[in-house]
Amino acid sequence: MIKLLDFWAEWCGPCKLMHPIIEDMKKKYDGKIEFVEINVDETPGDSIKYNVASIPTYIILKDDVEVARHLGATTPDKFDKFLSDNLV
Repeated sequence: MIKLLDFWAEWCGPCKLMHPIIEDMKKKYDGKIEFVEINVDETPGDSIKYNVASIPTYIILKDDVEVARHLGATTPDKFDKFLSDNLV
C-alpha cells in the first residue's frame, strides 16, 4: 500500500488551507493510498526521521521507501496530480 505522510501543525496557516484538499483526496484515493497525519508538535521525532524542516510537507512512501515529496500548500489539481503520478 502506498502511504502519504502529512506533516502539519495546528498553528500552521498553509496546513489549514490544505486540510479540505486532503479530506477530498482521502475520499478519492480510498483503498489506494493510506493517509497518515503527523502533527509535528506532538511527534517531533517523525520530523527528524523524515528530515522535515518546514510544513506542510507531504511524503509518499512505497514499501516504506520515500518516492516523492511535496513542500507547502498547493491547488487541489496540483495535489491530485502529485498523488496520481505516484500511484504507478
